[in-house]
Amino acid sequence: MQITRTSGLVALLAVGALTLSACGSDSNTAATPSTSSSTSSSAAVVAPSSTAPSSSAPAMSSGPATSAMTSGPATSAMTSGPATSGAMTSGASSSAAPTGGLTFAGSGFTCATGSLRSSGSTAQGTVIAQWIKDYNAKCGATINTYGGGGSGKGVTDFTSNQTDFGGSDSALKTAQFADAKSKRCNNNDAIDLPMVTGPIALSYNLSGVSKLILTPAVLVGIFGGKITKWNDAAIAAINPGTTLPDLAIATVHRSDSSGTTDNFTKYLTAAGGWTFEGGKSWTAPGGTGSAGSDGVAKSIGSTTGAIGYVEWGFAQSNKLSIAEIDNGAGAVELTAETAGKAVAAAKIVGTGKDLTLKVDYAAKTAGAYPVILVTYEVVCSAGNGDKAALLKSFLGYTATDGQTSLATIGAAPLPAEIQAKVVEAVKTLA
Repeated sequence: MQITRTSGLVALLAVGALTLSACGSDSNTAATPSTSSSTSSSAAVVAPSSTAPSSSAPAMSSGPATSAMTSGPATSAMTSGPATSGAMTSGASSSAAPTGGLTFAGSGFTCATGSLRSSGSTAQGTVIAQWIKDYNAKCGATINTYGGGGSGKGVTDFTSNQTDFGGSDSALKTAQFADAKSKRCNNNDAIDLPMVTGPIALSYNLSGVSKLILTPAVLVGIFGGKITKWNDAAIAAINPGTTLPDLAIATVHRSDSSGTTDNFTKYLTAAGGWTFEGGKSWTAPGGTGSAGSDGVAKSIGSTTGAIGYVEWGFAQSNKLSIAEIDNGAGAVELTAETAGKAVAAAKIVGTGKDLTLKVDYAAKTAGAYPVILVTYEVVCSAGNGDKAALLKSFLGYTATDGQTSLATIGAAPLPAEIQAKVVEAVKTLA
């Protein structure tokens, strides 16, 4: 079905109380059987601190995560001190009603106690850290710190019963659905629940360049190794009046299994004609690989002439410059509202209780920032045993009250129609 944008879709409530890197399907849809993208990543999440000046959401970091796990996912240490303020992109702190106005108690959810294990997408690391902290405080639960490690690790940890739910920036592929059903969910279906809209920032490090416009074709040239200087005629043509340096371009990409890579290359393929193989692993030649969202952000920040793709929250917390993107309807600045416009046009293509989304990366929608990802929580629809009540309660919280905290930490809340479907799916977990 087509998800349409409702009035005031993503006007956001700036509350200090994020999700969002990495990861299995093409175009955010269930794909042909493949298991290669779900190999465990050893990269640990280091989530960015809150970037809103009025907020002090905690930063989350993790110790080394091991690829072979025996008694549960690698855990990370989450600090509770004030987060460092970063510069927020215009629009991220605007206030308004969150999504469809659904609330935890109003939707029929109640608190539960106990613990849950989780790992996966580092893109949602800050979001999950905040949600866990807030839920534990609200309900007296002891939900474990999110393990991070990347989307590939999130899927494999979940399937191998190391976690109770996994975080992935790409929906499960056909083979992964089958594995989860037979190995993890007691022959019940595993489902993808979209929970966070995560804009992907094209961040750059160019002294004296405060505004930069990029197009899909230019991005393909840059990351494909054909545009190698910042003052290349193709970049200059779309940035009239901007003095671009005669400086080599240093591209930065993810070195680990990453849903951010998966979604970024889907965007390049659909909108710009990218010819390299897609998926969670970067396959184009050249450039510098860095592990995790935080690693990419730090590499960009420390390298003059660098450009890389990284979740918005990490770009904010590292105070990186962010390019505007022109898909053909004019340059669009990255804000929560412009990212929300893109995800509002997504289609639900999952079947049954699965809510896999398909994003049209080639759309030329005026005012929509097109380079986005959606982070899913991967969970068993049934067969959760004594964890069912807490899973239902916690994911119910993240789909309702938890959505209001996203504006200050580099993410956007779910569109109202999608949010309502997620809430209904969570209520059926058993």
